[in-house]
Amino acid sequence: ALAQRFLQAGNSVIVTGRTESKLATAQAENPALRTYVLDVDDAQAVQTFAEMITRDHPDLNILINNAGIMIRDELTADSLNLDAAEAIVTTNLLGPIRMTAALLPHLRERKDAAIVNVTSGLAFVPLANTATYCATKAAMHSYTVSLRRQLEKAGIEVIELVPPAVQTELTPGQSQFDAYMPLDAFIDEVMML
Repeated sequence: ALAQRFLQAGNSVIVTGRTESKLATAQAENPALRTYVLDVDDAQAVQTFAEMITRDHPDLNILINNAGIMIRDELTADSLNLDAAEAIVTTNLLGPIRMTAALLPHLRERKDAAIVNVTSGLAFVPLANTATYCATKAAMHSYTVSLRRQLEKAGIEVIELVPPAVQTELTPGQSQFDAYMPLDAFIDEVMML
């Protein structure tokens, strides 16, 4: 939804994701959208992508780190699912750090450069059954604050986007929860800001 709004505002927009079929659907619905398969869990793939994207799109000046997975934790179980916890940390924390590191040299050379890190309201008020997700979003908040401080003299704006509970499919059925903010209303607020 955010990519669509940026396109409607006249921007060139590039999106990445792990699932080629979802990217194909997004591009079919938004023909001007440029899509690339990328798994931010793969450090080498991130570096290769950054080299290719900055070569093919030298005017690229904004990075939005939005990768995220949310898997419920059962911390009272006899055997914890460390595979799920490690996957969450890799995608939600290492993925954005890798993307930032890979694109930062390019962004330092661009006018009006910005990095937008999507965290979550759960970074501040955690949901107990998603402890690892909340911890990664809290870590991204702290990382964003530090990144902003370090990059202020470089002229790169660092923005934290902190969604509340929004009607998306981050978890199955979440897009139907009446108590959650409608996606369009959330995107309206983001674009206004």
